[in-house]
Amino acid sequence: MNFALMTEQIDTDVSLDKKMKLRMNKLQKRLRREMGKAIADFNMIEDGDKIMVCLSGGKDSYAMLDILMNLQRNAPISFELVAVNLDQKQPGFPEHVLPAYLESVGVPFHIVERDTYSVVKSVVPEGKTTCALCSRLRRGTLYGFAEEIGANKIALGHHRDDILETFFLNMFYGGKLKGMPPKLVSDDGKNMVIRPLAYAREKDIAEYAELREFPIIPCNLCGSQDGLQRQIIKEMLQAWDKQSPGRIETMFRSLQNVVPSHLADAELFDFKSLEVGYRHGINPAMQSGAENNHMPEMIDILSV
Repeated sequence: MNFALMTEQIDTDVSLDKKMKLRMNKLQKRLRREMGKAIADFNMIEDGDKIMVCLSGGKDSYAMLDILMNLQRNAPISFELVAVNLDQKQPGFPEHVLPAYLESVGVPFHIVERDTYSVVKSVVPEGKTTCALCSRLRRGTLYGFAEEIGANKIALGHHRDDILETFFLNMFYGGKLKGMPPKLVSDDGKNMVIRPLAYAREKDIAEYAELREFPIIPCNLCGSQDGLQRQIIKEMLQAWDKQSPGRIETMFRSLQNVVPSHLADAELFDFKSLEVGYRHGINPAMQSGAENNHMPEMIDILSV
């Protein structure tokens, strides 16, 4: 290669490197903005919190930890981050990858070793999906460890696409209108779970992870199984997103704009007590806390 061609190649490489850095900075700012809004909207993080950041080795949890650490350096409040990985003893799991990465970024961490892999393989019949049992075992172990280290918040790396997928999974296969909330308290009331990436798009996270060159560890326990219900839902949503850009955003907004009176859950909304003559059929005097001596004002139903 002559000098001119070498110079041209160097200029091209520099240009590509500059574009990649600009793209990474843009994605980081977007993810920071979305995470910051989710944290504010749901009051996920408060001054003095000790947050256990669950790290699986996948793109989502790497991105979550990366952005949380970025926010921690610039936040007006003080909070502690502790990264925790559950080593489930899957055959061939590269045990050295996560410790090396976590040491390199300077975050305190723990590797919790539990052989849930053997439990799952012994209980779930060959050919059946393992995700449900695997997630329950993993969740139980992590909840208990959070108490051990004194963490009052548990951060999981689920993003907006995960939340929508869960919503449709529950509706199509479980007969429930139920999603994956950005913030929740565990069933036993002991753990507060937060999902800081609740507003982030999976495709942004995937691109960011690639640009940041996170050392991704694939899940060989269930990731190669065919016919997973979640994969079917994921492909459906991806097709919709491709065919009708903006539909995913609209669907996610619907989860934040629920109208119980226009659904059909009699436990969620008191349909039996509806009365003609009141706005939306609700007699304020019949509501909890209403005083009997303050009768509601009747309205002209023809004007509604």
